[in-house]
Amino acid sequence: MMMLFLSDVPDQARAGEVKRVSRGYARNYLLPKGLAEIATDETLKRLAKVKEAGDSQRARETQVMEELAEALDNMTVTIPGRVTPTGRYYGAISGIRIADALGELLERTIDRRITNSVEPIREPGEYEVVLPLSSEISATVNVVATIEE
Repeated sequence: MMMLFLSDVPDQARAGEVKRVSRGYARNYLLPKGLAEIATDETLKRLAKVKEAGDSQRARETQVMEELAEALDNMTVTIPGRVTPTGRYYGAISGIRIADALGELLERTIDRRITNSVEPIREPGEYEVVLPLSSEISATVNVVATIEE
């Protein structure tokens, strides 16, 4: 089924692209969420407008991510945790806790999805964590994992 993508779909297509997708994917995901519509002669006439809207949206998102990367780059955040007698954490310091701590420091909401690729921290110490904000932009954050008293 040929679909005209109205907005960017990660790992699938960018706004304004026409691609063939399976019928189930189109019916169950793309169409209900308004991410794409069936490519007909009428919708293909709007292709230039959709591409232009997608390009401007990507430019805005890139600018926001660059500003966030500038704020986050080389920032140091301290996160305490309870430790077992062997010196490892009960559980781990996850990407979600890192995102929450960074959000408190910056006084803004940090999307937890940017820390999905972060390996859990299981022992106290200093760690350098790379946060992929978009496909081209990343920020490096220093995490100091301490022992909770």
